[in-house]
Amino acid sequence: MATPEEMAASMIANMPEKTGKSLEDWLTIVGASGLQKHGQIVKFLKSEHAMTHGFANLVASKALNPEPVSEDALVDTQYTGAKAALRPIHDAIVEFCTALGGDVEIAPKKASVSLRRSKQFALITPATKTRIDLGLALKGEKAKGRLESYNAMCSHRVRIEDISDFDDKVKGWIRQAYDRA
Repeated sequence: MATPEEMAASMIANMPEKTGKSLEDWLTIVGASGLQKHGQIVKFLKSEHAMTHGFANLVASKALNPEPVSEDALVDTQYTGAKAALRPIHDAIVEFCTALGGDVEIAPKKASVSLRRSKQFALITPATKTRIDLGLALKGEKAKGRLESYNAMCSHRVRIEDISDFDDKVKGWIRQAYDRA
């Protein structure tokens, strides 16, 4: 039996033949309608465009819940334009952290990348076009020198402007945060 994803893919592939338009065309039509509720969109497509319920339901779902952006795309977007030169620093941090153990989870968000075990131990944020803020969960450690106080999610921060700033001292703090997570 086909999975729901396979059934949806089959319907999308057959949509131009069955409805006269591609999914992208239908999404444009729905977008222009200004409708924001699933039931309203289904009713609109069925009454105004003679679409069957199955196709109308699929188009409404896709219109209201676009495909999620991939994790790779989230990271790529963080390091475009003026922040592109920071990507090697990001990659070096991730490579180091994943080598700490097979239990490291990399969780990209729109503006940062969280590194977790049972809980978050580090956060990589391209803060400016010249600096990555590396947040670390080191609650109880005294902030001094490069290890600054930060926020509630990450108790400390290290500002990294050049790959040479990602030195043994920073790696030691990461390892300490990892061990605590």
